[in-house]
Amino acid sequence: MATSAAEQIFVRLRRLIAAVILHNDRVAQQTGMSMSESQFVHLLDLHGPMTPSELSARSGLTSGSVTGVLDRLEALEFVRRERHPDDRRKVLVVLDGERVARQLAPLFAEQGARTQRAIDALSASEQRAVAKFLGLLTDDPE
Repeated sequence: MATSAAEQIFVRLRRLIAAVILHNDRVAQQTGMSMSESQFVHLLDLHGPMTPSELSARSGLTSGSVTGVLDRLEALEFVRRERHPDDRRKVLVVLDGERVARQLAPLFAEQGARTQRAIDALSASEQRAVAKFLGLLTDDPE
Protein backbone atom coordinates (compact mmCIF):
# COMPACT_ATOMS: atom_id res chain seq x y z
CA MET A 1 0.00 0.00 0.00
CA ALA A 2 1.37 3.39 -0.98
CA THR A 3 2.10 5.84 1.79
CA SER A 4 0.47 9.24 1.57
CA ALA A 5 2.58 12.35 1.22
CA ALA A 6 1.49 13.43 4.71
CA GLU A 7 2.70 10.13 6.18
CA GLN A 8 6.00 10.46 4.33
CA ILE A 9 6.45 13.96 5.74
CA PHE A 10 5.91 12.72 9.30
CA VAL A 11 8.35 9.82 8.91
CA ARG A 12 11.01 11.90 7.17
CA LEU A 13 10.67 14.71 9.68
CA ARG A 14 11.15 12.24 12.55
CA ARG A 15 14.24 10.84 10.80
CA LEU A 16 15.59 14.36 10.31
CA ILE A 17 15.00 15.28 13.95
CA ALA A 18 16.74 12.10 15.12
CA ALA A 19 19.71 12.72 12.79
CA VAL A 20 20.06 16.33 13.95
CA ILE A 21 19.87 15.38 17.63
CA LEU A 22 22.47 12.65 17.19
CA HIS A 23 24.77 14.97 15.22
CA ASN A 24 24.42 17.72 17.84
CA ASP A 25 25.18 15.18 20.56
CA ARG A 26 28.39 14.11 18.76
CA VAL A 27 29.45 17.75 18.31
CA ALA A 28 28.69 18.51 21.96
CA GLN A 29 30.79 15.55 23.08
CA GLN A 30 33.68 16.59 20.83
CA THR A 31 33.67 20.08 22.32
CA GLY A 32 33.14 19.12 25.95
CA MET A 33 29.59 20.49 26.11
CA SER A 34 26.37 18.95 27.32
CA MET A 35 23.33 18.95 25.05
CA SER A 36 21.82 21.86 27.02
CA GLU A 37 24.99 23.87 26.57
CA SER A 38 25.04 23.06 22.86
CA GLN A 39 21.41 24.13 22.50
CA PHE A 40 22.10 27.43 24.29
CA VAL A 41 24.83 28.12 21.73
CA HIS A 42 22.28 27.47 18.97
CA LEU A 43 19.69 29.70 20.63
CA LEU A 44 22.16 32.56 21.02
CA ASP A 45 23.40 32.11 17.47
CA LEU A 46 19.86 32.20 16.08
CA HIS A 47 18.38 34.94 18.29
CA GLY A 48 21.34 37.05 19.36
CA PRO A 49 22.15 38.17 22.90
CA MET A 50 19.51 37.28 25.48
CA THR A 51 18.96 37.67 29.17
CA PRO A 52 19.10 34.54 31.32
CA SER A 53 15.31 34.87 31.77
CA GLU A 54 14.81 34.82 28.00
CA LEU A 55 17.04 31.74 27.73
CA SER A 56 14.98 30.11 30.48
CA ALA A 57 11.74 30.86 28.61
CA ARG A 58 13.08 29.58 25.26
CA SER A 59 14.69 26.45 26.70
CA GLY A 60 12.16 25.52 29.36
CA LEU A 61 14.94 25.21 31.95
CA THR A 62 14.67 26.69 35.43
CA SER A 63 16.66 29.79 36.30
CA GLY A 64 19.00 27.67 38.44
CA SER A 65 19.68 25.29 35.54
CA VAL A 66 20.24 28.23 33.19
CA THR A 67 22.83 29.66 35.60
CA GLY A 68 24.69 26.34 35.63
CA VAL A 69 24.64 26.05 31.83
CA LEU A 70 25.89 29.62 31.46
CA ASP A 71 28.64 29.09 34.03
CA ARG A 72 29.91 26.10 32.04
CA LEU A 73 29.64 27.90 28.68
CA GLU A 74 31.51 30.85 30.16
CA ALA A 75 34.25 28.50 31.42
CA LEU A 76 34.48 27.04 27.89
CA GLU A 77 34.68 30.66 26.61
CA PHE A 78 31.68 30.34 24.29
CA VAL A 79 29.69 33.10 26.03
CA ARG A 80 30.22 36.10 28.22
CA ARG A 81 27.84 38.01 30.46
CA GLU A 82 27.54 41.74 29.87
CA ARG A 83 25.47 44.46 31.45
CA HIS A 84 22.32 45.24 29.47
CA PRO A 85 22.84 48.56 27.66
CA ASP A 86 19.33 49.86 28.50
CA ASP A 87 18.91 48.42 32.00
CA ARG A 88 22.06 48.04 34.10
CA ARG A 89 20.19 45.71 36.48
CA LYS A 90 19.96 43.10 33.73
CA VAL A 91 22.62 40.89 32.24
CA LEU A 92 22.88 39.89 28.59
CA VAL A 93 24.43 36.62 27.52
CA VAL A 94 26.56 37.21 24.43
CA LEU A 95 27.89 34.45 22.20
CA ASP A 96 31.55 34.60 21.16
CA GLY A 97 30.98 34.40 17.41
CA GLU A 98 34.66 34.08 16.61
CA ARG A 99 35.06 31.08 18.90
CA VAL A 100 31.94 29.47 17.42
CA ALA A 101 33.26 30.05 13.89
CA ARG A 102 36.64 28.63 14.82
CA GLN A 103 35.61 25.65 16.94
CA LEU A 104 32.02 24.72 16.06
CA ALA A 105 31.37 25.79 12.47
CA PRO A 106 33.77 23.23 10.99
CA LEU A 107 31.89 20.47 12.82
CA PHE A 108 28.65 21.54 11.10
CA ALA A 109 30.16 22.21 7.65
CA GLU A 110 29.14 18.88 6.12
CA GLN A 111 25.61 19.18 7.48
CA GLY A 112 25.39 22.75 6.14
CA ALA A 113 26.64 21.73 2.70
CA ARG A 114 24.11 18.87 2.54
CA THR A 115 21.32 21.25 3.51
CA GLN A 116 22.42 23.74 0.86
CA ARG A 117 22.45 21.00 -1.82
CA ALA A 118 18.91 20.01 -0.84
CA ILE A 119 17.74 23.63 -1.02
CA ASP A 120 19.43 24.10 -4.39
CA ALA A 121 17.59 21.04 -5.74
CA LEU A 122 14.23 22.77 -5.15
CA SER A 123 12.52 25.33 -7.36
CA ALA A 124 11.84 28.79 -5.92
CA SER A 125 8.19 27.90 -5.27
CA GLU A 126 9.19 24.64 -3.56
CA GLN A 127 11.66 26.55 -1.39
CA ARG A 128 8.90 28.96 -0.36
CA ALA A 129 6.62 26.00 0.50
CA VAL A 130 9.32 24.35 2.62
CA ALA A 131 10.10 27.66 4.34
CA LYS A 132 6.41 28.17 5.10
CA PHE A 133 6.05 24.61 6.44
CA LEU A 134 9.10 24.94 8.69
CA GLY A 135 7.88 28.35 9.86
CA LEU A 136 4.54 26.86 10.86
CA LEU A 137 6.34 24.14 12.85
CA THR A 138 8.51 26.67 14.67
CA ASP A 139 5.82 29.33 15.22
CA ASP A 140 7.75 31.64 12.90
CA PRO A 141 5.51 31.95 9.81
CA GLU A 142 7.53 34.63 8.04
